[in-house]
Amino acid sequence: MKKNVLIIGAGGVAQVVAHKCAQHNDILGDLHIASRTRAKCDAIIASVHAKGAMKGQGTFEAHAVDAMDTAAVADLIRKTGAQIVINVGSSFVNMTVLAACIETGAAYMDTAIHEDPEKICEAPPWYGNYEWKRRAACEAAGVTAILGVGFDPGVVNAYARLAEDEFLDTIESIDIVDINAGSHGRWFATNFDPEINFREFTGTVYSWQQGAWQANKMFEVGKEWDLPVVGKQKAYMTGHDEVHSLSARYSHADVRFWMGFGDHYINVFTVLKNLGLLSEQPVKTAEGQEVIPLKVVKAVLPDPASLAPDYEGKTCIGDVIKGTKGGKPAEVFIYNVADHKEAYAEVGSQGISYTAGVPPVAAAILIAQGIWDVGTMVNVEELPPRPFLERLGEMGLPSRVIDTRGTDRAI
Repeated sequence: MKKNVLIIGAGGVAQVVAHKCAQHNDILGDLHIASRTRAKCDAIIASVHAKGAMKGQGTFEAHAVDAMDTAAVADLIRKTGAQIVINVGSSFVNMTVLAACIETGAAYMDTAIHEDPEKICEAPPWYGNYEWKRRAACEAAGVTAILGVGFDPGVVNAYARLAEDEFLDTIESIDIVDINAGSHGRWFATNFDPEINFREFTGTVYSWQQGAWQANKMFEVGKEWDLPVVGKQKAYMTGHDEVHSLSARYSHADVRFWMGFGDHYINVFTVLKNLGLLSEQPVKTAEGQEVIPLKVVKAVLPDPASLAPDYEGKTCIGDVIKGTKGGKPAEVFIYNVADHKEAYAEVGSQGISYTAGVPPVAAAILIAQGIWDVGTMVNVEELPPRPFLERLGEMGLPSRVIDTRGTDRAI
């Protein structure tokens, strides 16, 4: 059994991961959290103790580390004795943290695809540009590396695999729908790192349809979805991580990702983009100071973690999967509904962070127990989904399915 966990990152998602690891430290052992600024880690640990979240005996320690430095991360893994690393830092650090895990033999997981700070929206499939190139190295070292094990990507990948295993004989289309029907009360803010958020939406929208990559512009293709709890919501086809791995396993199916946006967000985003304020390329001010517009926008927007106390409403995220069963057309919707206020009451973070932070801890437990400790690099859809989804249900993220007959039930 693998034990001792090192969390990389100290944002809103890391706070959820820390609380959930603490709640299960009887399985996960001693806990450690590291970021460039140790004070942020100390604050997260203090919030864990304030909630009385530590379940069993063991320690929870904070560390400072430059996660862009592979040698420093590897040294910290050895120092802490961590056998599982949960990377919820910026997606810019994925490759350096993964390299440290391969070097030390620690299991690795992340919640988003790697990004090069100097590039936006590279050619698909995105996983093929960085992560998948390290697959052979992981296998040679016997290192378990689970990619994109947040909610989307992550849980939605498991939903697709569950449909394959239990509900449909063939899969013809997978539409991932992500709706945040909550409100944080700010004039404008992003639910996670503004820099990553905006980069995600300024590039080409890639979908996998008719056996090939299709390209659209952001907000070009919209559709209204009628969903449980949150009702009718407008969502737009968006480029997203899980499309790039699901299209490899389900190459015969159409794979699309849809995210909900209000008119106000779209208007602000459009103005910022048209003014050049979402550019990652440096510019010089009249005083000769060099700045990166996107980083300036990030600096003036609210910290996503600060949104949590005022957040109200719910999220609904799931997969609409169409295919056949018994030779007849069939469709299922597998989904989760999360509540912002309930998330804040439990772990001090809003619902978006909660849905992203609980799944990697569930995966860490499955690795510790040997169920998902596969000794190579995988995406979530390559793993048995039932143990994962059942564990998530126990941890606060229950899943439901609306089957072909229209019956809505717990999975």
